[in-house]
This record gives sequence, C-alpha cells and structure tokens, in this order.
Amino acid sequence: MPFGVRHRPHPSRVVRVTRTRSFPVWAALLGSGLAGVLVALQSRINGGLSQQLGNGYVTAAVSFGIGLLIMCAVLLLSRRGRVGFTRLRGELRASRIPAWALLGGAGGALFVLSQGLVAPLMGLTLFTVGIVAGQVLGGLFMDRVGLGPGGRIDPTPTRIAGTVLAVIAVALSAGLGGSADHGPVWLILVPVFVGAGIAAQSMVNGLVRAASQSAVTSTFINFVVGTALLGAAALVSIGIAGWPTNWPSEPYYYIGGFVGTIFIAVAAMLVRTAGVLLLSMSNVAGQLIAAVAFELGAPLTGGLTQGMIAGTAVALLAVVVAALPWRGGPTTVR
Repeated sequence: MPFGVRHRPHPSRVVRVTRTRSFPVWAALLGSGLAGVLVALQSRINGGLSQQLGNGYVTAAVSFGIGLLIMCAVLLLSRRGRVGFTRLRGELRASRIPAWALLGGAGGALFVLSQGLVAPLMGLTLFTVGIVAGQVLGGLFMDRVGLGPGGRIDPTPTRIAGTVLAVIAVALSAGLGGSADHGPVWLILVPVFVGAGIAAQSMVNGLVRAASQSAVTSTFINFVVGTALLGAAALVSIGIAGWPTNWPSEPYYYIGGFVGTIFIAVAAMLVRTAGVLLLSMSNVAGQLIAAVAFELGAPLTGGLTQGMIAGTAVALLAVVVAALPWRGGPTTVR
C-alpha cells in the first residue's frame, strides 16, 4: 500500500455494505483540500458573527441550526438520503455499526462553538494551526487503531514525520507568533483538542455514510446531533446573559451553516478512500492557505506575525511529508 498498511477491521467494527466505486486518492485529497478552504471560511464567518453578537454559544447554535434547515430540505429532495435511513436502521439492529457512530455531530458542534469562543481571541491563523495539530494527531491514532471505515492503517515513517512536523508548527506559531493580542499561549491547546474531535467526526461520519450508502443521511444526522447540543448550550447562555440584541444585517454572517453542510458531506464521502490521517492532512492544507489569506485581508484580531507564517509553512510541509508514499516495506504491528 502506498500510504500505509491496511488490516481487516475488528469484527465488532465491521460495516457490511455493498462496495461502490471509490474516488482516486489524488482526487479525494484535492476535494478534501478545497473543503479545508471552506472550513477556514466558516471559522472566519462564525468568528465575525460572535464578535457582533457578543455570544459564541448563540453564534454556534445559529450556524448549526441553519445547516440543519438546509439538510432538511436536501433530505426531502433526496430519495437516496431517505433510503439511507432504512439501510442505517438495519445496520444498527444487526449491530454491524455501533450506536455511538451516530454522535459525530458532537465533534462538529465543539468545532463551531470554538470558532465563536476561541478564534476571535487568538486570530484565525493561530486557531487554524492548533486545529491542524489536533487533526493530524487524532487522525494518526484513529487510523492506527482501525476506527475508520477503511480499517486499520499502520503509521509509516512518513506519516509519523508529518505528524511531528505538525506539532512543531504549533510550537512555532504559539511561541513566536503569539502576542497579547492573541491571548495566552496555553489557549492554543483548546483548538488542538478540538482538532482531534474533528478527526473523530470524519471517522464516525464515514462509518455512518458507509452503512447508509448516503452522504446526505450521514450529514443530516451530524446536524441533528450538533444542533441539539448547541441549542441546549445556547439556551443556558441566554438564560444567564440574555438575548443578543446587536444582530448584523449583512447576509454573509449567516452562511456558516451552509458552508458546514458542504465540507461535512465531502469528508464523509472521501474518508474511505484517503483514510482519516490523509484526509485530515489535505484538509489542513486548504485550511492553512485560506486562514493566512483571511488574516491578511480580514483579520479577527492582531493580524499575521512571523511566527504564524513560519508555523503555517511547517504545517504545509507536514501535509506533504505525511502524504509521501513509503516504499520501505510493510510496517509490522506488535
């Protein structure tokens, strides 16, 4: 295998579905990279809306709620999506997919919430580099233990080197790129944790997509779970701080949910082809390039620093290194 050694998943995690034609790996990585650009766009939109409202919890609930409304309309128009629920119920009843696989929306909810609470404090580039490290670390772990729909993928030296470079990128960005305008240094641990949740979200959404044979089904379930969690958090926040009154009139502040429906569906479709780690890596490249562009043109706070630029460059190098084919022979597991 060019990107790692695959093993048959443990019987308790096997999802028996009719095999469909997969995308070429290069096409899957390109599509995931473009989805990464949308991730950064959503972070910029939701971070800006949070600054306007002064309430990150309401911002997150609005973003996910709009996404859910869109997915309701898509589901009504998609016969394949509705049939996917029938297939998914059958897989759940037969215990061929675990019930916890339906909770991928929790990872997405945590990400959108952090966009509103953390990104405005530390800036989009530093926030994105932290997300990167969490994604690649989480992706490496999940591929290694075989939690993804493609089974177990052993880490090759290039994958491990790419992950180490991603951690170095975080250190560079936080150590050299941080300032009083970007919050305390320890704050970067929050997006690192959230990034690991995004890798888990891609994994479980891929399982649901494989079981239902429908990206529409898996994306709809993702938004139902995320909206329920964020709606409850927003109600608590409103009860404490009151209803936000400074709602912006510009329409672009409210398209974050629409953007989210696209990149979540893309990740669910492509994770089986690329694996969790490579999907995360290519997605990260798109996120980083777009984050730097937004930081230059429309910064949330502080703007770019030399450390952030260096960290972004190292993170992009990590993507390239991790995607390199390893021809040194199979990696054994003990």
